[in-house]
Amino acid sequence: MSDMDLGIAGKAALVTAASRGLGRAVAEELVREGARVLLSSRSREAAEQTAAEIADKTGSQVIGCRCDVSQAEEITGLIKRAREAFGGIDMLLCNAGGPPGGLLEDLEDADWQKAFETNLLSVVRLIRAALPLMPQGGRILTIASSSVRQPIPGLILSNTMRAGVAGLMKTLSQELGPRGILANTLCPGRIATDRLRELDRSRAEQEGVAVDDLQSHMLREIPLGRYGEPQEFAQVAAFLLSEANTYVSGSALMVDGGMVKAL
Repeated sequence: MSDMDLGIAGKAALVTAASRGLGRAVAEELVREGARVLLSSRSREAAEQTAAEIADKTGSQVIGCRCDVSQAEEITGLIKRAREAFGGIDMLLCNAGGPPGGLLEDLEDADWQKAFETNLLSVVRLIRAALPLMPQGGRILTIASSSVRQPIPGLILSNTMRAGVAGLMKTLSQELGPRGILANTLCPGRIATDRLRELDRSRAEQEGVAVDDLQSHMLREIPLGRYGEPQEFAQVAAFLLSEANTYVSGSALMVDGGMVKAL
């Protein structure tokens, strides 16, 4: 646990897309802070394995189950499982794998539809389904991208859907605030995850440069001179999801080492 008491111990959290990357880092941080966590993944095996690994590290019980957040019926099933496990939810982290890269002319309607259902409509469905489990208030957080402030070249699907998520969360902070629910968006910059490594390889191939050269260029754009670690991101997420956060709502916060130039 951190030195600061976040007031998470004993609270119930639901974290989606948590078998790896940022979702896993947040789930593990919440467990370390004493939360009861239900995590999901599109793969039941991956979810259960991740839950077992976090439980082994922390000595706490963690539940893993399958959920493809692009499918409405699977979200319904996930919320039912959370109700059975916890009775209610105090913290909801909406996360999903990012859509593929590409330019406007590379992408078909099906690509746009899939990105919409996975990265924007999933957040709507998750929050709508979870609200009855938050009668006493709570915290809702979505993981978006630094593209909310500064679009990333070659990621038009992500740029578009992530901006929509930020608009949704700003609106929900107004609608849900009177019910004691704080809603925020957390935007990673260049955090060292498998997805970032995949994007770096893809962009290096497109530009015809070595991955190391591309990453060296990227590091020059980050004032802190390095990629962030998943745990650094997770610590910020844990605060925003916790009762220590009493007055931050409707914000889109960057965790980017100062990379984004936009105000």
